[in-house]
Amino acid sequence: MTDTQSPKTNPFDTVPIEVTVSVGRARPLIRDLLNMGENAVLTLDKRIEDPVDLYVGDQLVARGLLEEMEGDQAGQLAVRLTEIADLKNGIG
Repeated sequence: MTDTQSPKTNPFDTVPIEVTVSVGRARPLIRDLLNMGENAVLTLDKRIEDPVDLYVGDQLVARGLLEEMEGDQAGQLAVRLTEIADLKNGIG
């Protein structure tokens, strides 16, 4: 390849995907859910320090820990990846 040739790029490299971060689940009774109003608290099945699950569609692709960004992005939530799925064999 000469200096004027650029390597071929994959056209999918620039296609965005949506990643869903699951922080926990709740299983209230329908009666309790219908009675909830503003400022009600719905308790989840995970603790703040527990890992969160990252999904693309319904496929689990990674796990990580919630963090708060610092500096000019202070207050913004982020996820630090701690485990990446082996897409052939799934997450262990």
